[in-house]
Formats: sequence, structure tokens, C-alpha cells
Amino acid sequence: MSQDRPRIVATVECRMTSSRLPGKVLMPACGKPFLEILVERLSRVRRLDAIVLATTANAADDPVAALGRRLGVGVFRGSEHDVLSRVLGAAGEAGADLVVEITADCPLLDPEITAQVIDLYLLNDCDYASNVDPVSFPVGMDAQVFSRELLALADREGTSPEDREHVSWFIRRQPERFRKLHLPAPPALRRPELGLTLDEADDYRLLAAVAEALYPANPVFSCADILALLDARPELAAINRHVARKEV
Repeated sequence: MSQDRPRIVATVECRMTSSRLPGKVLMPACGKPFLEILVERLSRVRRLDAIVLATTANAADDPVAALGRRLGVGVFRGSEHDVLSRVLGAAGEAGADLVVEITADCPLLDPEITAQVIDLYLLNDCDYASNVDPVSFPVGMDAQVFSRELLALADREGTSPEDREHVSWFIRRQPERFRKLHLPAPPALRRPELGLTLDEADDYRLLAAVAEALYPANPVFSCADILALLDARPELAAINRHVARKEV
């Protein structure tokens, strides 16, 4: 890592072949693919130097790669199932010192919350910082930060299927070895039961409704803005309340 200022890169895991909602990353809201909205929001994150889409080499993901090129962000194409190696490859191609791991399941993440997770890492002596372990923000505000050097270590030593599928699994499951810090949600944003992530069709219905309500007036609407909308319109939050969430 640079002695002066680390190069901080957001890697966005994205593919078209989701088992629960195929093609979800390019589903539209406000006339744009959700992945484009996510890239817009990440571009507002303080300290972030670059964004790279970590997609697969499958032909099905050609449209994802084309969108990345149109938006002027990096594109790395790797294994569909070995997500750890794919994210490491994306980080390496972008010249990252620090990796901000993001999934395309979180298109409405709050740039300020992501920036706070980065600051938590930079301002403390730790190996890993996140706001997901444990979950306290609404699911969908997720960000994890660690060095590319540590990710490379995880790639060398992490051999289980969970290690390869869940990028930070190797790090998070060894608290005696790696120093972890957690950014808790302030009371006003503490809604761990609320799903704002794009996993199933009803999630899409909710997230599209939120975007349509908030994006036209303020494309960088915050988590607090989303919660205010859902408090005012509780029928929206009920749309996907039944959806079971997978572990990060």
C-alpha cells in the first residue's frame, strides 16, 4: 500500500445469471438500468478513486460489460462461481490498494454511509471494516473494506466453497487472526429487518417504486430519505417483507 494515500477502488459484483432473479442488474428504474444508478451513487462516495465492475466471462454478461464501458468505469471478466478470484482480479486490474466490496444487489446504497465505512478503515488500526457484521442498517446499504493484499491472502488460503462464493468469508470467520471493525447504524437508521436489496421480483417492485418516488427530485437521495418515504407509505415496505435474505 502506498505510504502517502492508498488507491481506493470499489469492486461491484454483477452478473446476469442470478438464480432468483435473472437479469436483475439491468432491470430498469427511472429509465436507467439499476446498475447504472448504482454506479452513479458510487461516483459520489468520498475518497473513492475508481469503480470496476467484476462480472463474468459468460456471453450473458456481455451487456454488463458494454454498460461499464459506456459509463467509463472499469470492467473485469472472470469466473462466475469463484467470486473471490473475480473480485481479486478486478481489484488488481484497477490497481487497488484498498478494496470497497459492493454487490449489484445494493443499487440504492447511500454514498455517505459507504464513505463512513471507508473512513472507519482508514482512521483505525484494522484489517477489515464493514457495516454488515452484524447487520444494523437496512439490508442494501452494505459496504466492506479491506486491502488487496489481504484479499490475495484469502485467495491463496481460502479453499472452502463459502470462501470462494462469499468474498470476505475467510476474513470474517477468523476474528482471532484479523482485526475487524463495525460501523453501527445510528438509531434513526437502525432497520436491520428492512430489505432494500435486489434479490427477488418483489424486491424489484419495491426498489423501483422507491427510485421513481425519490430519484427525479434528488438522484443522490439518502438512506434517511428512503426510510421517510417508507414510513409515509407503509404499503411499499410491505411489498417484499416476506423475502428471505441470504447471508452476505
